[in-house]
Amino acid sequence: MTAIPPLDLSLDVVALTAALVDAPSESHHDGPLADAVEAALRPLPHLQVRRLGNSVVASTSTGAAERVVIGGHLDTVPSSGNIPHRLDGDRLYGLGSCDMKGGVAVMLRAAHEVREPARDVTYVFYENEEIEERFNGLKRLVAERPEWVTGDFAILMEPSDAGVEAGCQGTMRVEVRTRGVRAHSARSWRGDNAIHKAGQVLARLAAYEPAVVEIDGLEYREGLSAVLISGGVAGNVIPDECVVTVNYRFAPSVSAAQAETHVREVFEGFEVDVVDLAVGAMPGLDRAAVRDFLAAVDAVPRPKFGWTDVARFSGIGVPAVNFGPGDPSYAHARDEHVPVAQLREVEARLLGWLRGA
Repeated sequence: MTAIPPLDLSLDVVALTAALVDAPSESHHDGPLADAVEAALRPLPHLQVRRLGNSVVASTSTGAAERVVIGGHLDTVPSSGNIPHRLDGDRLYGLGSCDMKGGVAVMLRAAHEVREPARDVTYVFYENEEIEERFNGLKRLVAERPEWVTGDFAILMEPSDAGVEAGCQGTMRVEVRTRGVRAHSARSWRGDNAIHKAGQVLARLAAYEPAVVEIDGLEYREGLSAVLISGGVAGNVIPDECVVTVNYRFAPSVSAAQAETHVREVFEGFEVDVVDLAVGAMPGLDRAAVRDFLAAVDAVPRPKFGWTDVARFSGIGVPAVNFGPGDPSYAHARDEHVPVAQLREVEARLLGWLRGA
């Protein structure tokens, strides 16, 4: 892997975002960017810098009564020909500009500029967020070095249109299986069509009324949706198996056990296999640290529809929100971009809050 030029953290946040976009860091290949981040942070006397794999953690230790953890991942999805960056009017285009090198640039600027924070800060730059969970650098830090990433409050710099999205939904994926008897389609009466039986599964989904759950004044909308269906052997064979893959998005107040019990009740009488499960994160708007942050950045919180790594913080008792530049609908797109105004806005608000302004 090619070394990345040194990062100048004194640069304007837009120029620093551009430099990060121009530093390739596809998942499993984000080591050189981790090296560059580590090299840029180590000379700063107010930070203790530690590393685990290709994740870099930098912390202040002023003895303040409160600690905030600010996290962002270094990796991107594969390029679609959108490196290097391109500045067009009020938008900065390029791979990772939205998800989430704009947020990482804000973090690096904060680490460089806020030498005497009003609250202690831990900056977490982690690897391999865009791929299978087992490779996720934040997951590894929570498992192996939880003391490095604990605090009173956490901010994940995922793109949120410069607003605050609190907590996140949980997600479960199950396979609902129907079985039948295989036969030649010319003698269909001798078989039992598993695909036809899947119609009962789809009927239950069509009749399902998802819940709307209010937590801390925010409404989290649940959903139970068929996302894949597979079955069939050949054009002249009655199929003996069909699988409907269903995704359940559930409120952050619902536990893993409760989510599984609910789905099994919906599909009672069918085989149900859980293939993926991640609980959500409570918004934590009742915490003083969260309320102070919302007031300081003048934000009205929104519920997070989807799952993010805020759930990892919630899992260790740290309330967390998403707050970053960029419209998440442009993440991973060929025309991925971040508004210049949002980069400056998020930087100004975050630095002001860290300074106690």
